[in-house]
Amino acid sequence: MQGMNTLALRVPNGPEICFDRRLIEHYGGRGPRYTSYPTALQFSDEVNADGYRRNALASNASAAPLSLYVHIPFCRSLCYYCGCNKVVTRNQTRVKRYLDRLHRELRMQGELFSHERKVEQVHFGGGTPTYLDARQLNALMADLRGAFSFDDSDEREFSIEIDPRTVDGERIRELWGLGFNRLSLGIQDFDPVVQKAVNRTQPTAKILRLLVDARRAGFESISFDLIYGLPFQTIDSFDRTLDLVIGMQPDRLAVYNYAHLPQRFKGQRMIDEAALPQAALKLEILHRTIDRLGDAGYVYIGMDHFALPGDALVRARLAGSLQRNFQGYSTHGDCDLVGLGASAISRVGNVYAQNAVTTAVYETLIGNGQLAIQKGIVVDSDDRLRAAVIQVLMCHDRLSFDTFEARHGVNFARYFKRELERLQPLVRDGLTIVDRDGILITPKGRLLLRSIAMIFDRYIETELAETRFSKAI
Repeated sequence: MQGMNTLALRVPNGPEICFDRRLIEHYGGRGPRYTSYPTALQFSDEVNADGYRRNALASNASAAPLSLYVHIPFCRSLCYYCGCNKVVTRNQTRVKRYLDRLHRELRMQGELFSHERKVEQVHFGGGTPTYLDARQLNALMADLRGAFSFDDSDEREFSIEIDPRTVDGERIRELWGLGFNRLSLGIQDFDPVVQKAVNRTQPTAKILRLLVDARRAGFESISFDLIYGLPFQTIDSFDRTLDLVIGMQPDRLAVYNYAHLPQRFKGQRMIDEAALPQAALKLEILHRTIDRLGDAGYVYIGMDHFALPGDALVRARLAGSLQRNFQGYSTHGDCDLVGLGASAISRVGNVYAQNAVTTAVYETLIGNGQLAIQKGIVVDSDDRLRAAVIQVLMCHDRLSFDTFEARHGVNFARYFKRELERLQPLVRDGLTIVDRDGILITPKGRLLLRSIAMIFDRYIETELAETRFSKAI
């Protein structure tokens, strides 16, 4: 299999994937991840705290459920590869000041939303959410429950990102007691040489103990994050990581492409560029990973995501209810999203609104009794149509013209005439099929969803000229 240019892969209980090296090299350039449309690059000061407040209050008429994202930016040490919005510190005074503002913000936000609206989804991201001790996390969850109405049914999805170096069995049980039912573990790679090169050493035995503790505590949904393209990775070394991962059987996997952008992320300057695998090797690692995960029974959801056949993401994909938002693929896409903390993004009704990115500005605004929103965008009718197309293609690989037209009241071929013309080279290359019924993404196109979605992005030419996205593959 190694060295083959084209290989069809059929994932059990899932659609076929075809890894075509030529097409991936041609179409796998930089582009948005489409966790929102329009993307955050289109945000401006047209959205401010007052406008967001009015929109949030008006949104209560819809009675849509809520999703909460809580950003905890703190880390005790720097992982060199990381591009997240983070603060590396051991200064507890600084942490206390941020948490004080976070408590104030969640109470201000809670006043905007009817308690009839249930919170079905919670996600703590970072940074390292488990940087906070038990007392701090307890207080934060208690305040959230006081400000919002939580759904504590089995259908909830309350997740928290875990740095395995920061938790033990007792903390895992505490997290379960707080209502979390999903854990996301930042593994990246099990190889000790790679771990040392990126300053994230975490023994395999510790991960195994945490998994046992999490299962015993009651967690039925555990996700691993892996990264390919890190220094000193080889096909054999990543194979050994995959051996361990497959043996541990996490319910979900996210396998990310490492984007080396040292001009943007200072920590990446600590990485020896000469040790990074070349593009051809990275592709072979990805190729091998897809093959092995498929053979192990994982279903390819899309983009970077895989899940076991019984996972809620797979069920949502089969049922046609899979969604994509700032947390990636989701089963709760009908929620209004409330972002809390520095840099957090809310999506309420037809408005995206982002908090101040730096903790200093965020803390100042909240300290002055204001919401920390500094930019965003009001989504217009054209944006909504394009977002719907992108969402359907990235989640379900096919779009029915009749269904779309009935739902949105437009003639697809007429409205998207230019885009259908631009899609023709991808049709000729076998990434998509377009006929009178709709658009189908083929097995060759499944790994290139971002490139296909970009056809329907009216801002993309300006964005590609002004910024550097990560590569699609």
